[in-house]
Amino acid sequence: MKRILLMVLKLLGHVPVWFWRICSFAKDTEEQRYSIEEKYNYIREIAIKANKAGRVTIVSSGEENLPEEDGYILYPNHQGMFDVLAFLETMKRPFSLVFKQEVKDIILLKQIREALHYIPMDRSDMKQSMKVILEASNRVKAGENFLIFAEGTRSRNGNETLPFKAGAFKAATRAKAPIVPVALLDSYAPFDRSTTEPVTVQIHYMKPMYYEEYAGMKTT
Repeated sequence: MKRILLMVLKLLGHVPVWFWRICSFAKDTEEQRYSIEEKYNYIREIAIKANKAGRVTIVSSGEENLPEEDGYILYPNHQGMFDVLAFLETMKRPFSLVFKQEVKDIILLKQIREALHYIPMDRSDMKQSMKVILEASNRVKAGENFLIFAEGTRSRNGNETLPFKAGAFKAATRAKAPIVPVALLDSYAPFDRSTTEPVTVQIHYMKPMYYEEYAGMKTT
């Protein structure tokens, strides 16, 4: 929380304008005055400035491994609330996100969710979860990129991962989409540690698995 407060205090003069603009993006559902690229690039710039204000450095590698054509799914480990900010800084192309329903109505997160068409998932409701997976796979087929956390929930053990959830990969198998493994290191540190000391987060995009490589495998 200390680092979030630091970000807000340093950028306080910009926050009202940013929030107003993101709210206008969120309401732009039928008129479509803004393209998804415009919305994404604006929010991405805010994320980059917030990371800098919060004294967080992102070290990334492997962007050249991302498929040239859109319509792929990123599968990272999940360390904490900061993870998405690391992706926003390093991903130049828009992506959507499957995330837990519990945070869908938090102010600002709600507006960003609506602007970028992120999908909340109720992990306690199997039927709703399957609808989310189906929606994600259909949107990937249509050429959108998605981010789905392979563990299903965040690890609270530093850089140790939890077992991957088989259901997380159903969207990829349904869409026959490239799977891009992503490794996050120390992404828990910015928000889970009660400090504002400078921190470095690593994000590594690895070589994708194309459908031909995993077609015969079960999601487990």
